[in-house]
Amino acid sequence: MTITWREILVFLILFAANLIQAITGFAGTLLGMPPTIQLIGVDEAKSVLAILDQLSCLLIVLTGFRHINWKEFGKMAVLMVIGMFLGMKIFEVFPIQQLLTLYGVMILCIALWKLFGQNFLKPDKKTFGTETAEESSEAESLLHLAGMLLVILAAGVVHGMFVSGGALLVIYASGALKEKEEFRATMAMLWVTIGCYLTGNQIQAGHFNSHVIFLCAAGVIPLFAGIWIGTKLVKKIKQETFLKLTYVLLIISGVLAIV
Repeated sequence: MTITWREILVFLILFAANLIQAITGFAGTLLGMPPTIQLIGVDEAKSVLAILDQLSCLLIVLTGFRHINWKEFGKMAVLMVIGMFLGMKIFEVFPIQQLLTLYGVMILCIALWKLFGQNFLKPDKKTFGTETAEESSEAESLLHLAGMLLVILAAGVVHGMFVSGGALLVIYASGALKEKEEFRATMAMLWVTIGCYLTGNQIQAGHFNSHVIFLCAAGVIPLFAGIWIGTKLVKKIKQETFLKLTYVLLIISGVLAIV
């Protein structure tokens, strides 16, 4: 079977995406989905990346199982599944390019806010009395919790549409999962779990043709290469650098989705 230039590009994308996936625990499909859609179409791209993403994340889970935060995993899994069901319904109704553009703009806004915006709106607690400050703090905590739960639900919606809800989920997870290894292992376990549901739906829909099976089989080579190199690099990255890398990856993902 002759390998086309499009397939070669897909394999290069898989290598880069899985290298990043090994470092961050979430960003592989985010970066791989937009260009892969342009190369082989949306249905095949979703099928290939879903299978290989599950395999990539499974390897992270096996090597970092003891670092999984099961409480946060359960919370995220329930809301993600609900959101995914809604996302798959939305995907059937709206044009793909409009959804991709909206998603890209949303990712860019979130990433830029995380990198630059949060320092501009720090409340001056000296202006409040003690009781007022305590009440204000409690109200802010409740609003923050509600907002974060909605973010997880929205991540599920996006994952149901494009198998790449990590851009939103990381907004919650980067605060709830403080340590680098905990973050990677918990996120990877989540993608393995919900990926089984998505893959089952794609098989049922008939998206796993001979071309998808070939790309999945051959794609294991760049996948393992990316994971191996990424696992070596992750041990050398400081926590602050790790978080900054996470948000920069969101910006790149947003641009790719829009383009």
